[in-house]
Amino acid sequence: MTAFELPAALEAAEPPEARGLERDEVRLLVSDVANNSVEHAQFRDLPRWLSAGDLLVVNTSGTLNAALSATTETGDAFELHLSTALPGGFWTLEVRQPGDKASLPYGGARAGATFRLPGGGRATLLAPYPLKESVHSSSRLWMAALEISGEIHAYLARHGFPIRYSYVPRRWPCSMYQTVFATEAGSAEMPSAGRPFTPHLVTTLVSRGVQVAPILLHAGVASLECHEPPYEEFYRVPVETAERVNTARRSGRRIVAVGTTVVRALETVTDGRGVTAPGAGWTDLVVTEDRPPQSVNALITGLHEPRATHLQMLEAIVARFTNGSRQLERAYAEARQAGYLWHEFGDSHLILG
Repeated sequence: MTAFELPAALEAAEPPEARGLERDEVRLLVSDVANNSVEHAQFRDLPRWLSAGDLLVVNTSGTLNAALSATTETGDAFELHLSTALPGGFWTLEVRQPGDKASLPYGGARAGATFRLPGGGRATLLAPYPLKESVHSSSRLWMAALEISGEIHAYLARHGFPIRYSYVPRRWPCSMYQTVFATEAGSAEMPSAGRPFTPHLVTTLVSRGVQVAPILLHAGVASLECHEPPYEEFYRVPVETAERVNTARRSGRRIVAVGTTVVRALETVTDGRGVTAPGAGWTDLVVTEDRPPQSVNALITGLHEPRATHLQMLEAIVARFTNGSRQLERAYAEARQAGYLWHEFGDSHLILG
């Protein structure tokens, strides 16, 4: 896709509820790749494009209060963004410094640095993550040891707050970052493609014969200012979901991933023949045109920034059904012209193969 500039006016600065809208009243851009068409609707119109037997695959990961205020031993203020829980009780995290609207990346952290946390907690940076050169190198993410009182989720609920970036100038409660599908907390940032769904909309879809199947992928810090690839994330694809995906594929039905996290999890357990297996573990898979998706033929997602790896995934999905990604470029041009809103509180995009 040709690089484009995203005007600040198109960055969703607050949840749609703060703009007087229901969650499913955000706008829906519909790209029908097979018919080379682009339509404009509301998200609550989604049932128009899905039929009985189609399968929605959703991410059931819930969002944590993953940001913590922190200070050094000398009293300097920082903010720590917990990204991913690692085996053995360790975490990957990002060190950030206070900014005018939200925290900003900080490149001066080094292994051995310690931070005081609320409630008498303590965080110690152990090594750059991933470890590519020396343990003394600078890094965006760190493997860290957290010393806190009690269970981590309860601690974060008490002392943490949701991760946000400068385009969202004020804090919002964690409830604004949860989807209707969330059953197991673990994501640093909201699996935001599922946010516009409401209980009523899900009921409408199910009553019309659309199936819903869960996967789990705990999303780490995904809004990376430098647009680097996402890091390893924990996923789980249940046996029943794998069976439903394979059945829908054999029946020629649509398999609609609700979010790029779903694509990442399914692609990790789908082979070159397009057969999906159950599985759980850690995935570092990045979908590109050189590694096109095999598991899904439709996607519900947000609108992604230029150069972002999520946008590369969209280009790969579109390219799978066409000789290029010009239709995606056309859809994004129309979205900018029509004033669609970007980011986790913004509008949605349905891509049909």
